[in-house]
Amino acid sequence: MHNSIIPMGMDRPALPDHCLHDPVATHLGYLLRRASAAVMAALGARLAQIGLRPVEGTILILVGANAGCIQSDVGRMLGIKRANMVPLIAALANRGLLDKSPVDGRSLALSLTAAGEAARAQVAAIMAAQEAQVERMLAGQDVLLLRQSLCRIVEGDEIGAA
Repeated sequence: MHNSIIPMGMDRPALPDHCLHDPVATHLGYLLRRASAAVMAALGARLAQIGLRPVEGTILILVGANAGCIQSDVGRMLGIKRANMVPLIAALANRGLLDKSPVDGRSLALSLTAAGEAARAQVAAIMAAQEAQVERMLAGQDVLLLRQSLCRIVEGDEIGAA
C-alpha cells in the first residue's frame, strides 16, 4: 500500500507567498508589529544617511528636550535595559554628541554637545518628514484617534493580565 502523506518540503513544490493563507493577518498585535517594522525600517534608512540608528536619534531627541536628565531615566522612558543603555550612551558620548556629568555616586546627567544639538536637529527634521509621510498614507483616517489608541496600548498594563 502506498503512503499518500508526503512530508513538507519533500516532493512537493513550495507555494508562492501569494498563495499562503495567513490566519493572523487581521490580528491587532500582528498588524502593529508589521506596521512598526515597516515604519522603523524606513526611519532607519533615513537616519543611516546621517550615521545614526533610530534608538540613537530618539536618545538625542529626548536628551535635547530634557537637558540634564539622568541616563537611567532615559533608559526607563525608552524601555531600554541598563546593560543596553550604557553602551548606547557611551557610543554617543565617544562621537562627541553627548556630555555625561556625574550627579551622585551612580547617576549620570546627560546633555547635548554642539555637535549633538546639530545632530538632534537633523534627526528631528527626518522624524518630522517620516511622520508626515505616514500621515499622508493614512489620509482620510482619524490620525488623532489612532495616536490615542496606540498610546493607550503603550501605557496600558491590562494586556499582560490574564
